[in-house]
Amino acid sequence: MQQSLNSGGPGSAQADVTTRDDPSPDVLAAAPWPAPAGAARITRVRTFLCAPQGCPYLIVRVETDQPGLYGLGCASDPQRTLAVRAVLDEYLGPLIRGRDAGDIEDIHRLLHNSGYWRGGSIASNALGAIDVALWDIKAKAAGLPLYSLLGGRARHGAEAYTHVDGADPGEIADKVDAAVEAGYRHVRVQVAVPGVDTYGAAPAGATQARSRADRRGTWDSLAYLHHVPPVLAEVRRRVGDGVELLHDVHERLTPAQARHLVAALADVGLYFLEDALAPEDSAYFGQLRAAGPVPLAVGELYDDVSRYLPLLEQRAIDFARVRIPTLGGLTPTRKLVAACELFGVRTAPHGPGDVSPVAQAANVALDVSTPAFGIQEAARFRDATLEVFPGAPVPQRGSLYPAEAPGLGVDFDETAARRYPAPPPLHHDRWALLRGTDGAAHRP
Repeated sequence: MQQSLNSGGPGSAQADVTTRDDPSPDVLAAAPWPAPAGAARITRVRTFLCAPQGCPYLIVRVETDQPGLYGLGCASDPQRTLAVRAVLDEYLGPLIRGRDAGDIEDIHRLLHNSGYWRGGSIASNALGAIDVALWDIKAKAAGLPLYSLLGGRARHGAEAYTHVDGADPGEIADKVDAAVEAGYRHVRVQVAVPGVDTYGAAPAGATQARSRADRRGTWDSLAYLHHVPPVLAEVRRRVGDGVELLHDVHERLTPAQARHLVAALADVGLYFLEDALAPEDSAYFGQLRAAGPVPLAVGELYDDVSRYLPLLEQRAIDFARVRIPTLGGLTPTRKLVAACELFGVRTAPHGPGDVSPVAQAANVALDVSTPAFGIQEAARFRDATLEVFPGAPVPQRGSLYPAEAPGLGVDFDETAARRYPAPPPLHHDRWALLRGTDGAAHRP
């Protein structure tokens, strides 16, 4: 029986909470082996939709028959939230009812295969949330922080980077200096390009903000290539060599344009250049490597760990931008991270505001437990988000530290979440509806 604690639609006044209680006593995905004595059995999977950060968070709670023992996962996909939720509520949740919550590998493989036409971001986000919740349960049952189950500490904490942007080198350099003063040694720099709908740079005034919200602005690759390299070079001159600078292209260039950019940034000394190419063009990363010495990062859009393997084998990238929910959870991601270690590639997990504190806690647990870790993207969570997610990871002098409490160390306040309803469907699609100067649809 499906119950909704909110009778309104996605834009209603309360955060939406759905639970499912399957009346059937059968375990649909039963294991062929007996569960250990005292094993925690899954009783139900609940989904929660809220938006304390502004973007929709889809949180999953996997509950067990042991009092107070549950796990949390993040299935957030701001553009396809309700589709991911349907997969959880209608398919994956009912499949695992009655299972031993400790059989993580088996449950992951069964759920992954259960769709037959498997994979894709929607299915992977749904699976990823359940998987992380099961790891949370396992660590709580053991009375250990999650990183202990992943091999223990390999470092004190996860060094993080923050974001700054601006319209001119002086403004940007001042913001970089402020970030350094706050304790960051790594800063992502985004540059506003005059007259261009530029990724990562705040709009200049209310008129541009409205134009960007309605996607009336356009993208101009030539203007970007002309404007950004000299600005980044001047920012480097002003801030000196004591801080690592990063820049995100956000997949907006063709392979030829990306080669030009890599060559133009050769002397800037970037820590890495992110998403210089779209996933569809990943076979060209070897050419980017040959175009200049700029370290390359990619992967936040990947929904299958196998997409990284050719890039690792070819030594074509320096950083794997992993997004744990979209890769299907910790189970496949930790295997990818082990492969990165073997090939000398470092990790740079995705962690902006649309990654909830639950997913960020999973990031940090993995970060501190692997020698392959490079850098962690750090979100600035709002006070409302910290209210809904007690124990959320918060940067301290430019680093994130794992909780010492059992499990992820993050909880979810259902009552507080109700005060922050999610926006209606398609609200967050608009930012991705970008067009070029000729009117053609462009990658966001």
